Amino acid sequence: MTEHSRDTPQFYLTAPSPCPYLPGREERKVFTHLVGERAASLNDVLTQGGFRRSQSIAYRPACEGCRACVSVRICVDEFDLTRSFRRVLAENEDLAGTLRPAAPTSEQYSLFRAYVNARHGSGGMADMSVLDYAMMVEDTHVETRIVEYRRRGPDTRITGRTVGDLFAVALTDILADGLSMVYSFYNPNLPDRSLGTFLILDHIARAKEMHLPYVYLGYWVQGSRKMDYKRRFLPQERLTPVGWERSDEPVKAKPQE
Repeated sequence: MTEHSRDTPQFYLTAPSPCPYLPGREERKVFTHLVGERAASLNDVLTQGGFRRSQSIAYRPACEGCRACVSVRICVDEFDLTRSFRRVLAENEDLAGTLRPAAPTSEQYSLFRAYVNARHGSGGMADMSVLDYAMMVEDTHVETRIVEYRRRGPDTRITGRTVGDLFAVALTDILADGLSMVYSFYNPNLPDRSLGTFLILDHIARAKEMHLPYVYLGYWVQGSRKMDYKRRFLPQERLTPVGWERSDEPVKAKPQE
């Protein structure tokens, strides 16, 4: 009988299920568990190889006959802050993010529910309970943080303290070479603020301050309008069969928050 070391990751393949991005297609995923002392280093390697983390699982698409899901990471030091991005920053100049331990709160969950109900009412997260949300945040064996966004206070620049209601939240992994935005959500009733774009811009700034070269955005799905916004953040690198390749492709489609 073959014995496997507990430090050696074992990979598994899911059964086919309906694709959440492209109607009429099925998806399969290959996944492994992120546990133990080597979880953080394994997460680094797998993220660089196109995997994403969900709780204590790392996964990537393994669909037969389809390669629409493409891993995307933003090149932080060369990022092009366009006029439209500057407008988003100006619109949210009154907000600031506070980095916190990965711990759930009832306030976060209330915002999460409002966001999911408004944006993804029929998606896989529609039925997530408060316990499910807590697991999404807490079930991690890597360096994970919550960034909470509120209004700036009179002493925010000095103390980092923010005030008032919660506007947005980002669940973020800190990797050896970047920040990986695991999941983010925000007040869905403030479309003029473009909060989804603002969170990404803030993570680019944070990565630059931390001297990290990349912000990992997960998958850009060609043909999925709701994922097309990721093409706006240039330059970026996209994972191909021969490795990460730089793209300076101009935006051709209307972005979706």
